[in-house]
Amino acid sequence: MALESCKTIALEGVIAHIVDIEANIGAGLPGIHVVGRTDTAISESRQRIKTAIINSKLAWPKTKIVVSLSPASLPKSGSHFDLPLAVAILLAGMKAQDEQLAADGYATWGNESFAEKTATTLFLGELGLDGSIRPVPGILSAMVAAQKHGYHTLVIPPGNAGEAQLVEDTRVLVAHNLREVFEWLRGNRNLTTPEQIPSAPRNQVLDFADIAGQHEAKFAAEVAAAGGHHLMMIGPPGSGKSMLAARIPSILPELTTSQSIESTAIHSIAGSVGNVITHAPFISPHASMSRPALLGGGSGNPRPGAVSLAHNGVLFLDEASEISPAVLDGLRAPLEDGEVRLARARREITYPARFQLVMAANPCRCAAEDPSKCVCRSTVRQDYLRNISGPLRDRLDIVLELSSQAAIIHTEDEESSQSIADRVAAARDRAACRWKSHGLSVIHNAAMSSTYLRRHCAADESAMALVGAYLAEGQLSQRGVDRCLKLAWTLSDLDGEDIPGLDHIARALNLRGEGF
Repeated sequence: MALESCKTIALEGVIAHIVDIEANIGAGLPGIHVVGRTDTAISESRQRIKTAIINSKLAWPKTKIVVSLSPASLPKSGSHFDLPLAVAILLAGMKAQDEQLAADGYATWGNESFAEKTATTLFLGELGLDGSIRPVPGILSAMVAAQKHGYHTLVIPPGNAGEAQLVEDTRVLVAHNLREVFEWLRGNRNLTTPEQIPSAPRNQVLDFADIAGQHEAKFAAEVAAAGGHHLMMIGPPGSGKSMLAARIPSILPELTTSQSIESTAIHSIAGSVGNVITHAPFISPHASMSRPALLGGGSGNPRPGAVSLAHNGVLFLDEASEISPAVLDGLRAPLEDGEVRLARARREITYPARFQLVMAANPCRCAAEDPSKCVCRSTVRQDYLRNISGPLRDRLDIVLELSSQAAIIHTEDEESSQSIADRVAAARDRAACRWKSHGLSVIHNAAMSSTYLRRHCAADESAMALVGAYLAEGQLSQRGVDRCLKLAWTLSDLDGEDIPGLDHIARALNLRGEGF
């Protein structure tokens, strides 16, 4: 009997758990048995692993093989188990040969180098039938888990090399095929490290300079970007709602290293393997999406939804009036908490979801800009946006009414995205420095604690008196007061002022569009 093991990870949301893979080779009918609460992808990998080992000119044990994945209670899924399963079987096979050679009085291969390397190494990769190692999701989550649990080395496919460069202080080795991994374990060769891959240039195809006119709408988009505020645009077709929304990422700052790691990890788990996210993502799902498509879910191993894919970026919901009310109301918790919690049997999976919401809708079903030209019945026009509930409306910081008449023909003198992005970056820097002086790690005003803002960072007396009057008249809710105050701080940062004044509060109330 020969028993050997190696380590890999199991994904639960964006969290990676260390999994110990034990392979035992002993007496019995030839065959491989995998136990440990595995899914179909792992169960079907047995023949793929056997073929990969044989085609790599390595020895396949011709006896009974039992492979156990522990902890046994943890659900395990994914093709990244291929490589560690093959490694564990090969190590056990080498040990079985050693035991047989020793019993026959011959010199053994020796497996001391195997034990030294596998003790501190995580293996991830999908195997092709020829033994090649293909990219898999979850590399960044595995690297974070490796640092947390003291594993100093990761062996990964070459297709994941770009992601691996985002995390420092972890030794990453790239293996192109199973034979390379085996020779490295035996000490006969070295594996390469990921080559430095240059950051992808920022895509400036979409530019605010392409939009003719709509200066008020552009300013509202600038304010939303500077403070991370949620934006709602209402206007007839052709007024530029989708164009404005699609260009908001072009004025947002580049992601920090930690933000890039978070966003890349989510997109990797969702299937975009090997793509490094360095700029704010722009996610625009169709209006017919289901609740799981928006929030995440699915049977077996849940996948992140649109709100998580838009983490650190923009979630654009076009034709918001056509989205189911039950689906839209699912946004309320992520907008407040910055995360999505998916409850499953005896476990809860959490995905980050701190995004900037941008919504767009026509004024009515016939989309007439002038109410006098509307052919809809009065009840239809009044009920057109009823699917957007009051609590969700209260979470929208800016409500903007666009007019097709605000556009012009020529775009020669329009301001570019780069110019707007410079002002947005300056405003965010002012906000970040201010909150840092208060001992808070907040990158934009919308993420500020409402309680702290009211107690320690209110506007001046005249401005707060105006807010109090709106609250007393019922034109603002308590949440609306908090949103208005955060919006006023953003306007103050754009103006270079130290504290919001009456003008900033008045402009914030106007941007909130309390008539919506």
